[in-house]
Amino acid sequence: MADLCDLSAVELRRLIGRGDISPVELLDSCLDRIARINPAVNAVVALDIDRAQEAALRAEAAVRQGEPLGALHGIPVGIKDTEETAGLRTTYGSPIHADNVPARDLGVVARLRGAGAIVLAKTNTPEFAAGANTRNVVYGATGNAFDPTLSAAGSSGGSAVALACGMVPLASGSDTGGSLRNPAAYAGIVGMRPSSGLVPNERRGLGWANLPVNGPMARTVGDAALMLGAMADDDPRDPLAYTLPGEPVRGRAERYDPPHPLDLGKLRVAFTEDFGFAPTEQHVRRVFRRRVVALSPLFAAAETATPDCTGADEAFAILRAAQFLALHLDNYRARPQQLGPNVRTNVEEGLGYTLADYARAARIQTAIYRSFVGFFARYDLLISPTITLSPRPWSELYPTEIDGVATRSYFHWLALAYGVTLAGHPAISLPLGVDEAGLPFGVQVVARRGGDAVLLAATAGIEAHCAGSPDLMRPIPDLDGLANRDPIAQSPGFLDRG
Repeated sequence: MADLCDLSAVELRRLIGRGDISPVELLDSCLDRIARINPAVNAVVALDIDRAQEAALRAEAAVRQGEPLGALHGIPVGIKDTEETAGLRTTYGSPIHADNVPARDLGVVARLRGAGAIVLAKTNTPEFAAGANTRNVVYGATGNAFDPTLSAAGSSGGSAVALACGMVPLASGSDTGGSLRNPAAYAGIVGMRPSSGLVPNERRGLGWANLPVNGPMARTVGDAALMLGAMADDDPRDPLAYTLPGEPVRGRAERYDPPHPLDLGKLRVAFTEDFGFAPTEQHVRRVFRRRVVALSPLFAAAETATPDCTGADEAFAILRAAQFLALHLDNYRARPQQLGPNVRTNVEEGLGYTLADYARAARIQTAIYRSFVGFFARYDLLISPTITLSPRPWSELYPTEIDGVATRSYFHWLALAYGVTLAGHPAISLPLGVDEAGLPFGVQVVARRGGDAVLLAATAGIEAHCAGSPDLMRPIPDLDGLANRDPIAQSPGFLDRG
């Protein structure tokens, strides 16, 4: 019989609501798994055990007393260490904030608690989420759940690995250039980048910029939908939050949980290996072509096509650099020695751009957005690989080349994800078996503007179809092997501030 921590969040919530299991038992199962597996991968970096146990006892009493129960009642969750948690250390992966204990939760964390979730752990992230390799000088590196010597990707790598290893049933993530989708692909779990504004963030530094979003991470599409239902809200402090005044928040959330049945046989689907510009390695292309063969018969039409993403590399680099200037220029000037190479590189790059450059990037982004809108007038879904190459060693700051061709920057290898980021459309990384190296392989499924509910329904259908296929089902890491490994080695070389 599976341990409680390995069951889906949907099933756990059902069992808790019926009184068949106790939130205390579930919490203990998660804590046991963390103690057993986390040393090998370093996914969980802080625990709130005492308060979590108190919350579990309250959740257990509420069930016994027949009180109304929230959608996530009694479910332990992991929170990415870039999201403030009241009374629990939040470092952003930076030595500047190594001792920071927030007085209040970030809004999305407060909504999860309000739905009954129990905040158990903080999960690892690169410094200020600046990087697609989860490592920092505060907590060290997170290893891949399938081989801890390899990268877990990032920046939500801690959440992805914690989920893959059964440490928590749900975990939060955030995504700018694929920071939620990429680690999901490397861990064999589900990561969803919602439409901009669906999950508000009152602390987003550039309130009108759509690049960064918060979203759910889970082991199944149904679990991601359950979590999204609790995360979705309106918040006037976030100018992109688009719930209309007077619209019931609960009714809005219930659009996503559970995913409504959808006839895949009526959908028109496009497949692309590279969006016409992403430097995708031949290994990934080969594996993806096999997935295209397996998935195409599910749909009414399946074609090779892509929106026009001309200029995506330039636009993303400039818009990303503008965010770093807004958030980190003061620290760069006052204490550069406390910033890592990725943050410094972005700030310095931003200082080299002009207002004309920014205007050009904004125009390119607008053109890409309109190209996506026109594309989705013809297709219901767009499917690509999630990430451009199979996992590399975590000791590398980033992949400097793909198939022998140099990458343009430390984030260029994320191009499959950031092309979609620029368009602002919802996307899910869905695990579909393993690649030729035996490591998890994810596909990115994209839907039209605001089509989050359709996206969840479609990916739930694909997931259900693939669940019975040994070649396509979600891979599971070797937990016994991880339990017997030495703690993940933290090379002193990566601690160099550059």
